[in-house]
Amino acid sequence: MNDEARRAYVASVRAHARGLQTAGFVGCLVGVLLMLSGHYVRGVPHWMVYVGLVIILVGWALFAFAIVRRSAYVRSHPFDPDH
Repeated sequence: MNDEARRAYVASVRAHARGLQTAGFVGCLVGVLLMLSGHYVRGVPHWMVYVGLVIILVGWALFAFAIVRRSAYVRSHPFDPDH
């Protein structure tokens, strides 16, 4: 029973702020695509490289915010093997 409770707790912690983490990952991918298209594709303005860089930075900020939210969740909901 204790092992099942621990697995359920770990699963709930991993699921917390998963949307923010996914949004950060997608933002980084979109930013890289914009940077590559701004640098290599004809007809795309060069300033798209900078837009892509800003989107990558926002994606990393979402990653960091997800980590902070997850650690706050763990602090406010510690593992209780008897619960």
